[in-house]
Amino acid sequence: MMRRRFQRTLWLLVTAGLLLGGCMGSGGGAEPVEEQPASAPPAGAPSADGTPQAESAAEPAAAKTAFDQPSRVYYEIFVRSFYDSDGDGIGDLNGVTEKLDYLTDLGVQGIWLMPVNPSPSYHGYDVTDYYGIHPDYGTLEDMKRLVEEAHKRDIRVLMDLVVNHTSVKHPWFIESAAGEDSAKRDWYVWADEATKTGEGSATGASKAWHPKGDSYYLGAFWDGMPDLNFDHPDVRAEMIAVGRYWLNLGVDGFRLDAAKHIYDNVASDKNKPETKEKNVAWWQQFRAAMEAEKPGVTLIGEVWDTPAVVAPYLDRAMSSAFNFELARRILDMAKSESGSNLAFTLERIYALYQEASGGAFADSIFLANHDQNRVMSVLGGNENHARTAAAVLLTLPGNPFLYYGEELGMQGMKPDEHIREPLPWTADRSAPGNTSWIVPKYVQDGAISAEALAAQPDSLYAHYKRLIAYRKTDRALHEGGIATFDLDQDGIESYVRATADGETSLIVHNLSGDAQSVTLPASEGGQRFGTLAFATSEDAKIEGDALALPPYSTAVLKP
Repeated sequence: MMRRRFQRTLWLLVTAGLLLGGCMGSGGGAEPVEEQPASAPPAGAPSADGTPQAESAAEPAAAKTAFDQPSRVYYEIFVRSFYDSDGDGIGDLNGVTEKLDYLTDLGVQGIWLMPVNPSPSYHGYDVTDYYGIHPDYGTLEDMKRLVEEAHKRDIRVLMDLVVNHTSVKHPWFIESAAGEDSAKRDWYVWADEATKTGEGSATGASKAWHPKGDSYYLGAFWDGMPDLNFDHPDVRAEMIAVGRYWLNLGVDGFRLDAAKHIYDNVASDKNKPETKEKNVAWWQQFRAAMEAEKPGVTLIGEVWDTPAVVAPYLDRAMSSAFNFELARRILDMAKSESGSNLAFTLERIYALYQEASGGAFADSIFLANHDQNRVMSVLGGNENHARTAAAVLLTLPGNPFLYYGEELGMQGMKPDEHIREPLPWTADRSAPGNTSWIVPKYVQDGAISAEALAAQPDSLYAHYKRLIAYRKTDRALHEGGIATFDLDQDGIESYVRATADGETSLIVHNLSGDAQSVTLPASEGGQRFGTLAFATSEDAKIEGDALALPPYSTAVLKP
């Protein structure tokens, strides 16, 4: 049954790719492109300047399939905690530039910078100037230099773009709050007589409305972050101008913060079709403008919800969205040491995304980010479980994102400041480069350091490095889709990665602490995955029709 299911799935994968345009990976070795340009916005949708569009006769974009996911490995950086280049205890942009070679050594091909705009908070998600750089982090010239140096190393740069809300200290809000006659009064959302100002927030915050003078303003996250009014054409135009500005400076795209909360603000907005439709329409308008500025721009949305909610955002609104459900499942698998048949689930999710996007999407996969407890803490400090989680992540389709320090096994638990602690470059925290803006609670002095782990051949860092390096060499892994190949054995997770032109790899993970012997069945045509192309353990080997896998190890097999 398993062999027939795999054969049918793989046949559908290949024929779908060939029939829908044959635009899978680059058989001739050309550089893969992660995201494709969006087609024109739907007829009648607002144009980049906010005016309705007429019916469009433009040719549709080339067809793609859900199984075409060329990818890069990205690295999320909290600049404040990364590397301090000037000795003030705070990480900065020049520090990121100085450590690009560290990222290149690891194999990183893209970076996501958490907010770098001026802000009164340590985290930066309440912006006071969308066109500037936080003085703690440097200058615009420093940003330009970082982008230039990253591009020299074939590293793409994504910025965190926070457009849902500003800081209460932003000049726009100060002017808006000055009175009802203010020119920018309607740039934010103010209560009227019918507003239920006691209503809770759709984000989970206890309050959505906050008092100011004689009225209340909407702040779905907290009172320091007033929500902008995206029904106002000037607000839309301004945010499009912001995006164009940074693209012109050289960045390759954006991580779109709180993407589903443009209109999903108060508790009564949740699950309303019209709320979702208005959210998607705004992002379609934004993407059309960004594509016009930089074709193929990367726009990754933070839509922290189920695949059914995410799917509409892939319809010419975003090129990708973070897969939060997958992150949870990978960590659960690693911790429980039991398989989950991820391919079965992902095949169905990607079919949904295919239908919504016409194939013009790439998954964005990860284990944890700046809003979640760190991987090593979730896994109870068990490095074996961290290694298997990394192996699963880096053998799945889409763009893998690593949270800074994940490759070192940094720990951290909420509150948020302590999942964003300084990266330990050296065992001696007083050494140059280490940031000191906060006293670490979880990353103890001398316990781990990038300097030590990068030099150890069997470290967690080395494990990540080897997985990333192999991923780059295997077309099925860095370009292909996924098909079910469930070996139905306790402690084993398995699946096939495949391109439409027939390049295949069988991935087998031993999630358990016991050595396993896995029988490798032949396909209906008699073909067998009989070549061991890569393994995380030197003791993995094929013996006849069986794969011997040591505890907590991964193997990649070729026909």
